[in-house]
Amino acid sequence: MTVFDIPIDALNRGPADLARYRGRALLVVNVASRCGLTPQYAGLQALADEYADRGLVVLGVPCNQFAGQEPGSAAEISDFCQVNYGVTFPLTEKVDVNGPDRHPLYAALVDTPDADGHTGDVRWNFEKFLVAPDGTVAARFAPTVEPGADELRAAIEKVLPAA
Repeated sequence: MTVFDIPIDALNRGPADLARYRGRALLVVNVASRCGLTPQYAGLQALADEYADRGLVVLGVPCNQFAGQEPGSAAEISDFCQVNYGVTFPLTEKVDVNGPDRHPLYAALVDTPDADGHTGDVRWNFEKFLVAPDGTVAARFAPTVEPGADELRAAIEKVLPAA
C-alpha cells in the first residue's frame, strides 16, 4: 500500500481518488487560510502551473489544528483559495494531521525526516511532503520552506517522472 491507495475525500465532496495520481509526483501540503504563511498558496499554484506538464500535482490538505487558522467550511475554503490566490490545484477535505484523529494520509507521511532530521508530528501549517511517482515519500520540508525554494525545486526535479 502506498500514499496513492489511501482514501481521502475532496473538499467539495466525493473521493479525492489519489490513485489517479499514481505515476506522478505529488506535493502534499497542509494548508490554512488565516496563517502568516497563507501567501504560500501563490507559490504552490506557481509550482502546480510550472510542473503540471512534467507530472507534478500539488495537493492542498486543509487543517484547523494550528491556532484555529482554518475555521471555514468547505465552500468558504474553496472560495478563499480561488478568489485570493487563483488556486486550481486539488484540495481535500479538512483533516487532522496530528493526534489521535490523524488522517491515515498523514500517518503515512510523518515518519519521513526533513533536512533537520525532524520526524513525527507536523509542526505548523504549510509543511510539505513530496511523494514520488511510485507512492514512496521522497522528502519533507518545514513550513517555512517557500514553494520556490531551491531545495524544494531540486527535490521535485529529482522525482518527476521520466518524460
